[in-house]
Amino acid sequence: MKLLTSTWTDYELIDSGGLEKLERFGEYILGRPEPQAVWKKAMPEEEWQQEADAIYKRAKGVDPAKGEQSDKGEWIMKKRMPEQWRIGYDYNDLHLTLRLGLTAFGHIGVFPEQAENWNFIYDFLNSPVHQFTSSPAHIRVLNLFAYTGGSSLAAKAAGADVVHVDSVKPVITWGRENMEASGLKDIRWVVEDALKFVRREVKRGNMYHGIILDPPAYGRGPEGEKWILQDSIDEMIHLCSQLLEKQNSFFILSLYSMGFSALVSESLVNTHFGNTIEPDFGELFFADRNKRRLPLGTFLRFTL
Repeated sequence: MKLLTSTWTDYELIDSGGLEKLERFGEYILGRPEPQAVWKKAMPEEEWQQEADAIYKRAKGVDPAKGEQSDKGEWIMKKRMPEQWRIGYDYNDLHLTLRLGLTAFGHIGVFPEQAENWNFIYDFLNSPVHQFTSSPAHIRVLNLFAYTGGSSLAAKAAGADVVHVDSVKPVITWGRENMEASGLKDIRWVVEDALKFVRREVKRGNMYHGIILDPPAYGRGPEGEKWILQDSIDEMIHLCSQLLEKQNSFFILSLYSMGFSALVSESLVNTHFGNTIEPDFGELFFADRNKRRLPLGTFLRFTL
């Protein structure tokens, strides 16, 4: 297994601990919950409060609309903190502009640990080693549970025909803003339940040179469809194995579930793609200024 992290000028993990993390996104510093940061903070609590431009506090109790534990919260903000701002990401000839914002769920529009996968996508699609039989405009990439589109932007910047699927319409709109801000165009945006979309693509006989999945532990489709990772991930990987081209292709699976080892991804891939596949897999992480490595999910990826 491998450990992967990336270098990003506009992002830094400053400190972690006490079930929280202190991060810099561009010029602004945010404090957010982090369930895997079970160690003590290196910085005094008073210093955290002074450094942070905004701190997210999760609401306690039950959401009356759902009858479940609330997954929302609120931001405690200093005067200088805007509700939206932009940061850049640069890797070789890849230059992206991403709009960030403070949401009720504590997300801000980017998962920085995924930058290592953006690099992988961009390098693969630009590599002279992988000679596609079709023109670059017909290299097809499918991004599932695609959020605000960092991976979609990396694939599009490399010349691929990208299909971006997410069940939340405002998130799709956010991704389109990122595309336009990055000087890109013509990503295909699909607001749909990812599993339903993939089932239909298999029936249609469509194929892709790249498939990217970053599924949540739990989620809802636009028509109320339930996604529960442990119940549906096996079918999802099976369907993806039917959609991926057998040569000159890549596959990426990221999981952020505290109960799932990276070995789960390896076993899923071996089950549905065959034991001849030799994937890279392991953990994504960032190290804080005190060199504590904070795990931020697992990854698996391979090329054919």
